Amino acid sequence: MIFLYICTSEPPNGMNTDQRIGTLLEHLEPITLEQMSEIRLMNRTDTKFVTDKENLVRLLELTQGKYFAQVIEGNRVANYMTTYWDTDGHRFYLEHHNGRAPRQKVRVRTYLDSGITFLEVKTKNNHGRTKKKRVKVDDQSITGAEGNNEFLDSLVHLKVEDMHPIVRNRFHRITLVNYAKTERLTIDYDVNFHNFETGKEADTGQLVIIELKRDGNVFSPVLEMLRQLRIKPSGFSKYCIGNVMTNRRLKQNMFKQKLVRLSKLAHTDLRSNQ
Repeated sequence: MIFLYICTSEPPNGMNTDQRIGTLLEHLEPITLEQMSEIRLMNRTDTKFVTDKENLVRLLELTQGKYFAQVIEGNRVANYMTTYWDTDGHRFYLEHHNGRAPRQKVRVRTYLDSGITFLEVKTKNNHGRTKKKRVKVDDQSITGAEGNNEFLDSLVHLKVEDMHPIVRNRFHRITLVNYAKTERLTIDYDVNFHNFETGKEADTGQLVIIELKRDGNVFSPVLEMLRQLRIKPSGFSKYCIGNVMTNRRLKQNMFKQKLVRLSKLAHTDLRSNQ
């Protein structure tokens, strides 16, 4: 039986937004991590969208009967922690701010529910395609392992000692897959930041970051849903936004107007913690 309620100004049964998100997720058919590994998007394209939690509720209503929800150890919402590393001169941040391509980012991501951690390098090329390479590590501290230096040197021509932690974030993630298994949708929210250089903390309020990963230009059911909800494509870098929100000393001209737009969706002034 398909579960569906129509979103109105009065939440059903007095539920708050997070409860409504959880209820809708529970009524999506589950897909396991093992089944997810079978989905290979050979010609993958990535598109990001930014919205708020109320629109996430509406989107989850529309996905009922059309999408699977990834379930790991009984949980449909996963917990992530990511630390971004950069040089003293903020090389990776400035590459993004200045619109350079190709550009890279170095991060250490922990899947908090399983405790598994990876050192990752993301590279975005001149055609807007992003490739990620990663190696499993013991924990968030990546110093002292020669293999990590070899991995980084081969991709960014730097060693661990050439960088230091800049920004750490924690967030919740929902992962959806369409029934045809031609696309994967990651939905991140409740993003919190800690800046190691300034000591400042910040959060993104009601903001929701959606990333659509699909196989080339095949038909995408969710694209029509997003258009219906007037959710438009919008770039979003957790590293750059986290930096801008917590360190006013950094060059940030290119992000000022974006932060104003994001603040409207977040229902709070994201510049307040600078």
